[in-house]
Amino acid sequence: MLARFSNFAAIPGLPDGHPAASPRGLAVKFLLPDGGETDIVAHSFNGFPAATPEAFLCFLRSLPDAARLEALAAAEPAVRRFLDTPKPPPASYASENYFGVTAFVFVDAAGRRRHGRYRILPQAGAAWLTPEAAAAREPGYLAAELRSRLAAGPVALRLMLQLAAPGDQTADGSHPWPEDRPLAELGALSLHRLAGAPDAARPDLRFVPTSLVAGIEPSDDPMLLARTLAYDVSAERRARP
Repeated sequence: MLARFSNFAAIPGLPDGHPAASPRGLAVKFLLPDGGETDIVAHSFNGFPAATPEAFLCFLRSLPDAARLEALAAAEPAVRRFLDTPKPPPASYASENYFGVTAFVFVDAAGRRRHGRYRILPQAGAAWLTPEAAAAREPGYLAAELRSRLAAGPVALRLMLQLAAPGDQTADGSHPWPEDRPLAELGALSLHRLAGAPDAARPDLRFVPTSLVAGIEPSDDPMLLARTLAYDVSAERRARP
């Protein structure tokens, strides 16, 4: 298994304590016995700022312009919610809650189908810093903290699945489901060491939301295919000399 933690803005040199570094990302790649792979892509905001690829592109183009972004938020409730929801800096990448954006269809042995969204939660519980405390840390404090934490022992995470109820929105990742929806525990993830610089060792490394195994199917969320294609383009650009 490989796991990759990340910050939101993808701006080189942006301090971990900067407000634009949230939400944080966690992508997990399971290396299967038959040589195949399956991936989970999640971030620390329960929801998404857009329901469609076109709306997300509009959001990304608005980010550098505060006035344009505010005008978009006034017209799009998903953007307003994304901007207004507190996203405190984590004390550690390993002390943050991560939410899968897209719903998937889970099919049991009897052919029964149910939608679910992944969650990855720290076994020891979540912990955050105040913005002032995070700003006072070194620029790369999250990577440094994770290195120290792993030197002391494995990091334990819980792999969960939030199950949809009839009528819950499954095609729009910008709408989180109510917190009273049941959570099923799928298993535990254990991180043991840093892999170094995986993008340097494997420049084509990508985490693909549509890389699925039998019994798990895509939902009708249009962002699922768009994100897969975008991640492919990103990986191909990184792999170029």
